[in-house]
Amino acid sequence: MDPQRSATRLASQLGAGALVLIAAAFLFGAIAQQVVAGAPLTQLDADLANWLHRRVGSPWLELLLAITHVHSTVAISCYAIVAGIVLARQQRWRSVVTVIVTVAGGLVLNVLMKLAFQRQRPSFDDPLLTLDTYSFPSGHVAGSTLFYGLCVAWVYRRTPELRWRLAALAVATVALVLVGLSRMVLGVHYLSDVVAAFAEGVAWLALCLTALHAFWRGTAPPRAARVAG
Repeated sequence: MDPQRSATRLASQLGAGALVLIAAAFLFGAIAQQVVAGAPLTQLDADLANWLHRRVGSPWLELLLAITHVHSTVAISCYAIVAGIVLARQQRWRSVVTVIVTVAGGLVLNVLMKLAFQRQRPSFDDPLLTLDTYSFPSGHVAGSTLFYGLCVAWVYRRTPELRWRLAALAVATVALVLVGLSRMVLGVHYLSDVVAAFAEGVAWLALCLTALHAFWRGTAPPRAARVAG
């Protein structure tokens, strides 16, 4: 590829990543500010949580529990470990580093955010689930956003076909909606916890993919040197 064209493509990719990062970080910051200030968003959170709690039916509980369990932070960590082992066996070390930095780093970031905000979880007289950890932002949603985001990025990189790209994006979107909905219906997260976690995950994913892509490109030997070697 022509060096100038390659540089232009890299600049456009970095620019797109930066825009996604800024937009997602702005959304997270706006929600966090509302939560800390006890703004009207928190009243919407409480009203929606109570509304969902009153309407949840037993036929759905097993499905919701299954969805939430297979998307726990432990489960996401296990999926990432398996993916890392498969990639390591293929000696795709850059992909291994990407998985570790993105998923592990994102989950650690989520824990730090929980400790920073220390928001209590929704409280009900007859709770479906009880957890003694903090609520904001949702670890399930953040971890799922990171993992499914990596899967979508992998599909986009492996194939230029629009149908497969759209299919990957649709599957990831449906999965994330179900995860977020399960956490709210089960009464362990507010709406703002879920949306903020999604924004957090997207921001961290954009940061990792953009920074690592720039780093790999910066450390790669020139094309002429690779050919000569």
